[in-house]
Amino acid sequence: MNRIFRAQYEDTSYWAFFIEWRISMSKKLSFWSIYFLGMNSIIGSGTFLLPQTIYKDMGVLGILVLVTSALSMGLIVTCYARLAGKFDESGGSWVYSYHAFGKFAGFQVGMFTYVLGCCGTACEIVAFMTTLKSYNPIFGNSGVKLTIISAIILLFLVVNYFGNYFVKIFDNISSATKVFVVIFFIIVGLFFIQKDNFEPIIPNYVGNSVRGFSNHFSEAFSVTFYMFGGFSLLPVAARKMVNSKKNLPRVLTVIMLSLICLYSLVMVVCIGILGRKLVSSHVPVADALLLTVGKWGYLLIIVCMLVGMIGAAFAQSYDATMLPASLSLEHHMLPKWIGKKNRFDAPIVSMIITYVIIFMLTTQSYLFLVSLVVLASFIQYLPSILSVIKLEYQKQFGNRTKAIMGYVIPGLALIVSMYLIISFSRPALIIGFIVIIVNTILYCFLRRRLSMK
Repeated sequence: MNRIFRAQYEDTSYWAFFIEWRISMSKKLSFWSIYFLGMNSIIGSGTFLLPQTIYKDMGVLGILVLVTSALSMGLIVTCYARLAGKFDESGGSWVYSYHAFGKFAGFQVGMFTYVLGCCGTACEIVAFMTTLKSYNPIFGNSGVKLTIISAIILLFLVVNYFGNYFVKIFDNISSATKVFVVIFFIIVGLFFIQKDNFEPIIPNYVGNSVRGFSNHFSEAFSVTFYMFGGFSLLPVAARKMVNSKKNLPRVLTVIMLSLICLYSLVMVVCIGILGRKLVSSHVPVADALLLTVGKWGYLLIIVCMLVGMIGAAFAQSYDATMLPASLSLEHHMLPKWIGKKNRFDAPIVSMIITYVIIFMLTTQSYLFLVSLVVLASFIQYLPSILSVIKLEYQKQFGNRTKAIMGYVIPGLALIVSMYLIISFSRPALIIGFIVIIVNTILYCFLRRRLSMK
């Protein structure tokens, strides 16, 4: 029977098509690979370092601020999930803005998304070096620092060069390690929590006045909002994913639910173990294990912090290298040579340019890079949310959905995004305006050269 079936299709292109389809699918990222890539993009330095800053601003109420921030970010993620279910093109935010508001808006958002990927990668590498320095001052030596940063970037370049196969292996290992260690910390730490450490719920310096409470809340909210960043880079590599229209919305939802649980529990355990000592702890997760299980736990967390930062840096750099290729090959908004790929389907020219930029950014301070990441995030969140509203109004999603999905959720997400403005520093705003001006000039120049209509 099998022989008859094969003979029936022997003279057709069915088998050739089927084999080609299977090969193309084997090169793409599966649901769980996308999940781990997303977790890797988000779980980084903030997970291990920022509980101290949150507690310093809001005390025990930092847990509530964290949950509030997660729910607020969930509104934005819902908008991205809605758009990811409609478009399977690589590019993410810039593609959504392009279809909703035209090429100029898409180009501006695309370049800022690229800035986000580069700054986010550099931010994690700088945090990596800062953590090493806190463990041993020798890593603060300029020569040692330059050597390690160069080695990290070279490693990323080599792994990306060989395409998705090695990307999946590298990403899955580093992401699974981070998630495992965070869960390990939570499970172990729950046995050492002391109830007295959760008092007072509202510190005196927070509750003295409404204005004081508002200022402290705003500072803590901005920090926690940063902890959930990185998800917006996932749709950049949509064409590298199996059935992205179906998998991306699902995986974005699963990632946010996972992060709400993990981050909230990490905060609870840190407060429950360290109490007021958390204010002076620069590596709170590591210090909590040092206090409970001893030095081996401290060293384990330090190592995993380093793995987490490298994993987050790698995931963001992978997405960043895909964006110029997407702008170049899919919509011809950059010269074709920028999207040139090697035999492993990796955008080699885009990779080299991106890693040179990242290397230069690693000379900047951690906090300055964080401010640039927040600014670039805001600039891509805003038009993406507006894209949902416009496309919903134009019935681009098919039959108009219920108002809660079509207008209420995007409207609330828009308010939350505007709240980010208070966290922008003056230098970051100046750089933002410079990037907009440069992008405008570049767009006008390329419009002539590439005959963009």
